[in-house]
Amino acid sequence: MKQAIHSTDALIVGGGPAGLTAALALRRCGMDVTVADALHPPIDKACGEGLMPDALVELRQLGVELSPDDGGVFRGIRFVSHADQTAGIEAAAEARFPRRNGWQDALGVKRPLLHQRLAQAAHQAGVRLRWNTPVQLLPQGSVLLAGQACRYGLLVGADGQSSRVRRWAGLESGQELSRRFGFRQHYRVEPWSDVVEVHWGQSGQAYVTPVGSDEVCVATVTHTPHSRVDALLDEIPWLRQKLTPGRELLRTDRERGALTTTRRLRRVAADRVALIGDASGSADAITGEGMAMAFRQALLLAESLATLPQPEALARYNRLHSAILRLPQRMAQVMLMMDRWPTLRRRAIHALETEPQLFARLLGVHVGAESMGHFVVTRGPRFAWRLAVARSQAG
Repeated sequence: MKQAIHSTDALIVGGGPAGLTAALALRRCGMDVTVADALHPPIDKACGEGLMPDALVELRQLGVELSPDDGGVFRGIRFVSHADQTAGIEAAAEARFPRRNGWQDALGVKRPLLHQRLAQAAHQAGVRLRWNTPVQLLPQGSVLLAGQACRYGLLVGADGQSSRVRRWAGLESGQELSRRFGFRQHYRVEPWSDVVEVHWGQSGQAYVTPVGSDEVCVATVTHTPHSRVDALLDEIPWLRQKLTPGRELLRTDRERGALTTTRRLRRVAADRVALIGDASGSADAITGEGMAMAFRQALLLAESLATLPQPEALARYNRLHSAILRLPQRMAQVMLMMDRWPTLRRRAIHALETEPQLFARLLGVHVGAESMGHFVVTRGPRFAWRLAVARSQAG
């Protein structure tokens, strides 16, 4: 009996947020789209779960509207440095998000809920969702979905850090700039702040995101694969006390872990293949921009395919993709430098604390409300001078 052949304009391998937003963007271009994933939703993953204002704007462009009832609203970022296990806060700086396109706030959304909303939107948009479907990548561009041959015009690899599509398409060439380990845990406690807090301990960072009126997400990132959430909380008693107001820690789920890297690739598209999300390069999780980068890549890929023949569209995607990663990766380098030199970190955070407008402008650059070029021209020399002073004093 002859094997049936599945045919689609675009086959997306990986049904996480990157794959689903790519599917939504390509459907808006009129393409027939299939998403295949070996898992079944809702698909969870260790992450900080904060969607910055720019990420929410991009989701709206894809037809996905989230409301404050879907999670926890936060209005800025607070950096907090802790000296050791016995001391309290040694330096802290806070900045609020600037207003952009009428949206000022950000939203902490639990990953399974976000995935469910994206999957619903993709289904309503007419995307063919093939859950519980193993994907086999064969020589000469052949692909099997659960053993069934698939004919496609474009294959999109949205299968994460260890992308099989990337290896199969010969797009592995690049550079890994950093590698760390992240863990995530939820706690039943009323958020004590309306900002995301990033706490520096001796061995890494813990960032706290409100994800509801009575629940927070704590994500830790360290260079040590065995340093779990509890180990880092032991280094930051101030934070542990906030999570346990007179009682034991009330964990609401099991701890999850994941690898986080800063990775650059030479190419993210070739022939009939394009990469998106972590498969196409990444920035350390401390930047909080992982999902926003994937949303921008989805919009860029769809825009390119809507205006150009596919070979030229993939060349354009290849060319412009690096600009999406450039700023988050630079931010990651600065944050990791602060991680390596505690004295530099303390002085840099103190500098931002004494000049809150400078911190607010820098946060505006991070979320896309101000261009890096404009910031460099107007405030860059002063910011560079403050960091240089901090680094020289640290040395």
